Amino acid sequence: MASTKNLLVGVLLLLLLLCLEPASCFVAPSKAFLARPATVALRIVFESIDEVEMDSEDRMQKSVDKVKENLVSIRTGRASVNMLDRVQVEYYGAMTPLNQMASISVPNSQQLMVEPYDKTIVGDVVKAIFASDLGLTPNEDDSGKIYLNVPTITEDRRKELSKQCKAMGEEGKVAIRNVRRDGVDAIKKLEKDSVISKDQCADGLDTMQKLTDRLVKEIETIVSKKEKEIMTV
Repeated sequence: MASTKNLLVGVLLLLLLLCLEPASCFVAPSKAFLARPATVALRIVFESIDEVEMDSEDRMQKSVDKVKENLVSIRTGRASVNMLDRVQVEYYGAMTPLNQMASISVPNSQQLMVEPYDKTIVGDVVKAIFASDLGLTPNEDDSGKIYLNVPTITEDRRKELSKQCKAMGEEGKVAIRNVRRDGVDAIKKLEKDSVISKDQCADGLDTMQKLTDRLVKEIETIVSKKEKEIMTV
């Protein structure tokens, strides 16, 4: 009888603890579980053609800007201040573009001159140029100026660089056409959902094609100009 009474008391105490601390009934998810990526991709829901066009133009323009950035890194065999656009220097713990920290000029077609505003960072600037992928050797003088001699390139190398420019341009155009595809799908969905009319859909698709053609043409112009620079001795 006593044992039965003790058992009942134990069960009651257990139930009381569960009521007071309900969180203890659950096992917290592991870090591995929390770190898993979501399996459902998030998609932008557009409410009008204007939104689709604005988003598409913004994404296409970023593709154009990326092509420009990549082309700057290709040497033409002649000195240009833009050659150092991607060089970053550590300054008080932060990576800072060199062109914001120094005066960059072109004394002649085969040489660049860099003059840091703060003479105490000349060594850091030299180190940053060495660490870049430009393949240029910096030489500093006693006044704190840094000189970079730009070597000439052979005819075969010029042709090879010209092909690289074309490849970069093609990548940019593919990116733009992919954005166009997304935009077209979004516009057709608006029509399917009866948000816009069939005529509005046709106008939107026409606008998307014109936007694509304009920015593809811009990339072709940029690449052609760069190729001309490379092939000009």
